[in-house]
Amino acid sequence: MPRKANGTPEHFGARLVALRKLAGYTQTELARELNVTRRVIAYYEGETEYPPSALLPQLAQALGVSLEELLGTQPVRKVAKAVNTRLHRRLQQIEQLGPTEKRQVLQLIDAFIERGQLKRRTSTQTA
Repeated sequence: MPRKANGTPEHFGARLVALRKLAGYTQTELARELNVTRRVIAYYEGETEYPPSALLPQLAQALGVSLEELLGTQPVRKVAKAVNTRLHRRLQQIEQLGPTEKRQVLQLIDAFIERGQLKRRTSTQTA
């Protein structure tokens, strides 16, 4: 894939893939965020034309980039870690749950954390 001098892919679809992955989205998650189908995202990630102009601002906002960065007219800012990661989005969704469901999810998460800590402790003791 040819690249511009700033290191970003020249082709819009390849740039969209790179930005989507940098933001921590799967095609399905990005589609859900934009209220389109996964096939629409896959289509624009392929060797196609640009998406409709009405979709570009939504795409840029979801990916956390400017329109210029999305279109490749400006280099993508170097971001140490994308704030809007997959885990962060999931935590925001958990916050929207009712108190009972939220408590159940947190109990499940706590159980996994405790299990992981126990595994680490036992593996360091046997080593």
